[in-house]
Amino acid sequence: MNPSLKTRLVFLSTVILLIGSLGRLSFADNDRPNILWITSEDNSPYLGCYGDRLAKTPNLDRLAEQGVRYRNAFANAPVCSVARTTLITGMYATTVGGHNHRSSVAIPKQFSLYPEHMRSAGYYCSNNSKTDYNLPGGQKVWDANGNKANYLARKPGQPFLAVFNLTSSHESQVAPKDGKTQFRVPPDEVLLPPYHPDTAVIRRDWANYYDQVTLMDQQVGELLTKLESDGLADDTIVFYYSDHGGGLPRGKRNIHDSGTHVPLIVKFPKKWSHLEPAKPGEWVDDLVSFVDLPVTLFSLCNVPIPEHYQGQPFLGAKKIAVAQERVFLYRGRMDERYDTVRAVRDSKFRYIRNYSPHRPYGQQYSYPFKVVPTMKSWHDEFIAGRCNADQSSYWQPKPAEEFYSIPDDPFELRNLVKDSNQAPSVARLRSALRDEILGSRDTGFIPEGMISKLAGAETIYDYARSDSYPLERILDIADKASDGDLKNLPALRTALEDSHPVVRYWAATGCLILKDQAESAKAKLKELLRDEWADVRTVAAEAVGQLGETEAAIATLKEVLNSGNAYEQLSALNTLDTLRTDSVIPLRVAQELVRGLKLSEPADRIGLAILR
Repeated sequence: MNPSLKTRLVFLSTVILLIGSLGRLSFADNDRPNILWITSEDNSPYLGCYGDRLAKTPNLDRLAEQGVRYRNAFANAPVCSVARTTLITGMYATTVGGHNHRSSVAIPKQFSLYPEHMRSAGYYCSNNSKTDYNLPGGQKVWDANGNKANYLARKPGQPFLAVFNLTSSHESQVAPKDGKTQFRVPPDEVLLPPYHPDTAVIRRDWANYYDQVTLMDQQVGELLTKLESDGLADDTIVFYYSDHGGGLPRGKRNIHDSGTHVPLIVKFPKKWSHLEPAKPGEWVDDLVSFVDLPVTLFSLCNVPIPEHYQGQPFLGAKKIAVAQERVFLYRGRMDERYDTVRAVRDSKFRYIRNYSPHRPYGQQYSYPFKVVPTMKSWHDEFIAGRCNADQSSYWQPKPAEEFYSIPDDPFELRNLVKDSNQAPSVARLRSALRDEILGSRDTGFIPEGMISKLAGAETIYDYARSDSYPLERILDIADKASDGDLKNLPALRTALEDSHPVVRYWAATGCLILKDQAESAKAKLKELLRDEWADVRTVAAEAVGQLGETEAAIATLKEVLNSGNAYEQLSALNTLDTLRTDSVIPLRVAQELVRGLKLSEPADRIGLAILR
């Protein structure tokens, strides 16, 4: 054969093979599943397919028949912005510093959010329409974002991730509209949770809430019908879940199952049925939480998983071989009120550590008191003395530790932390929680007003990974502080002189929790009224105020309110409001301290409440 002809034939064969190879690569790239994420707001598993006999949710019930239901799915945090921050970053919000509701905390520039990874892999990503991340610029990571965003604007053949967020079950929709008198479930037939007192107002709210859940289900049905009519159902894996627990009080904002346990349904079309973890209609008992969703998405869509993402894939090619034993849950500032809580939940038990046991579960959050009639009705019943012990506990200081056996006590009313029969399980989960806090480099022990100052030119994530953040020492003193045990006072007194401001903050908090039992620490607490850190001065002011040093407390709070940053002011206002409520500081004095201050949201809510 002519050498030049042979060379041309070899070249032509190579080109043909290359073209064929490119064709296969293109086919493989287009042969990835579409993902439809449907989220609803503020609803626990109040669905027929989850066994709620009052629910009317035919569309979700049908989706559950065609897909799989997760029995143990959890939002890591019981409020929307913190839950969404966990989702969008693929990291615990406490790790990146986004654990306080409606905050804005920078993360390292090299950390891409999950839609950015999906877009880099060729996916068209739309979000309709809520963002609500505790990060700056989170809205810009989508190809389309807003109330008209959908998958239709993608390129031909391009796989998509489409998020639709339904607000019809949000707590702002709990109250019946003016004039509404007819409910699908008559108020008299509503089964109230035992922690809610039986009032007509609360029954109406629950009845209306069930109507809103039915409306949400109809909207889910419309999205699924649209997917079908667009000819995309056979190529799309559908996820449905809620952003956290129920919209009525003691649901949203609470770290119990009522605030963190969520429905999760996943439907696989026949083309992708080999990825199903169980047969259609069956339950999956694996423990999963929101931090696991982004990496699971990557696993299903053949997208590389970044090393810093903290979740465990529970579906797809990279699904973990053995299901995780527990999930990590957290709570920080909710609206305008601070309350540091951490918990772990396994398939049977929940262990909770309340680091602010001196604050009640139900603080005076202005938003739910404004939009959810149940909140005021419940509080009125408590003030009138018409609540039993289970109903009253929501408005009272909390125990340092809680431990519940969920199968035996689904409403989590019987705290078994001191039950000798449960001691091994309590010890196991107590240790597991410590491991989660230390292993994740939890930034939530840092008072919010300190975050930007401690981070400096870096992010709080970077700071928390440096030797400058003595988390183990902080956690030790925070545990002692929240115990409320007089035997820890010597350690607290020593820690009041620690070189690190966060240690001093928790030591002063421990003295505050002990109240008059901390009398011997009063002199050292008064020294902290001159501490260089405003958050330390504020908690010391509350502690000495409770010990009778009213004038010193007032002077310190006045200084912080007039010179502190927004979050230092907020902390000082919380302290002022507490001391006013406890009759330590007269109302007229509290009003004088607030009058004329320029306050931003949410600090202005406390200021207005005091002035009223």
